[in-house]
Amino acid sequence: MKFGVLKDIKNGEFRVIATPSEVGTLTEDDNQVFVCSGAGYKAGFDDEDYAKAGAVIVETNEEIWATCDFVAKVKEIEESEYPLMREDQIIYTCIHPAAHRKEVDALLEKKVIAFTAEDSHRYGSPNCEAAGKAGAFMGLWAMMSNNGGSGKFASGLAGAPGVKAIVCGAGVVGRAAIEVLVNMGCQVTVADINVGILRDISSKYNGKISTMICNRFNLQRELPTTDLVVNSVRWPKDAKEPMIDRAMVASMSRGSVICDISNDYGCIETFRETTHDEPTYIEEGVVHYCVSNIPGAIAGSTSVSYAASVLPHFRNIINNGVAGACARDGFLRRSLTAYKGYLTHEETSGIQDRPWIPPEKILKIENMDLDPAPKTTVTRSENFYEHIDI
Repeated sequence: MKFGVLKDIKNGEFRVIATPSEVGTLTEDDNQVFVCSGAGYKAGFDDEDYAKAGAVIVETNEEIWATCDFVAKVKEIEESEYPLMREDQIIYTCIHPAAHRKEVDALLEKKVIAFTAEDSHRYGSPNCEAAGKAGAFMGLWAMMSNNGGSGKFASGLAGAPGVKAIVCGAGVVGRAAIEVLVNMGCQVTVADINVGILRDISSKYNGKISTMICNRFNLQRELPTTDLVVNSVRWPKDAKEPMIDRAMVASMSRGSVICDISNDYGCIETFRETTHDEPTYIEEGVVHYCVSNIPGAIAGSTSVSYAASVLPHFRNIINNGVAGACARDGFLRRSLTAYKGYLTHEETSGIQDRPWIPPEKILKIENMDLDPAPKTTVTRSENFYEHIDI
C-alpha cells in the first residue's frame, strides 16, 4: 500500500504522525511510504532520517494526497485540504467530528474512509498525557508576572505560600496534570464525579492532595481562593449550562489562571480558543490559557510516544483491510467516522442531528466475533439512514 505521512499545517503544530522508526517498520512490511519534506523537522527528525528508513521524500502535501491510498497526520483536516481528499482514500487523524460540522461535510462529500484518532486509543492517547503534563506546566508559566499572572511560584518560597490548584477531571489528561503540579510543589485539589477515581488518586499520593466531587456548588466555594484551574473535563456538547460561568470566573483573584486543556465550548463560559502564537488573554482579571494543540509545544517527546501507539492501527488496516481491522479492534471500529459517503460516528449524529449507521453494519461484520469496546461518549442517536447503497 502507498502510505503517506502528511506535514501538519495547523497553527503551532509541530508533531508528526510517524517517526523514522515507524516508517522503517512500514517499509519492511513492503509498503511504499511517502513523507512530506519537513514533516518531522520541528520534532527533531530530518528528511534524511526518513530517507534512511526507506521513505520517499516529496516536496508538498498535495503530492501525498494525490499519490497515497492511506494518509495520516496529527490534527484536524484544514479547509485548504478538503479539495485534496479522494474517494475511497483512508484517512487517520484527530477529527473531533462532533464539533466540526464543515469537516464532516467534506469527509462525506469526498466519500473517504476516515478514522478519528482520538477515539481509537485502548489505553488513552499519549497526546492526552502530553496535553496534561504540558498544560499544567503552561498554566504555571501563565501565572508568571510577565505573562499577566499573579507571580506566584508553584511551590512557594520561604514565607510565601505556593500555588493552590484545582484539576477538574481525572482521566488521562487530568492525572498527567496532577503529576506535574504535585511534583512542582503545588497544593492540589482534584475534582471529578467518580468517587472511586478520587479514592485511587488520593491513595496514590498518600493523601497529600485534596479531592472533591466536581459540581458547581463545590467549585463556587473553592474558586475564590484558587490560583490555577486546569480543566480536563470532556464536556457534553449538549449541556444546558457551563461548569464554570462568568460570575464564577470573576470570583477568582486577579492574576489567577485558567488553563483549559479540553477546549470544549460551553464548559467554561469565558473560554475561547487560542494558539501558540497568542496563547493567553485576560477576562474578569483572570489569565486564560486555551491553546487547542498544547502537545505541539513538546513535539519531540509527543511524536515519539504517539507514533509508536498508532503504528499497530496502521499495520492492522493495511494488513487486514478496513473491515478486518475493525473486527479485530473495537477501539479502531468505534473511531470510524465516515465510510464512503456515510456517517458512522454516533456522537456526531446525536450532536449534529444527522443520520448515521454503526460501523459494524456498513462494514457487514456485525455477525462476526467482534473485539468489544465501550462507547466513546454518553451521546446516543437513533437517527439512522433509511437506505444504504453500498
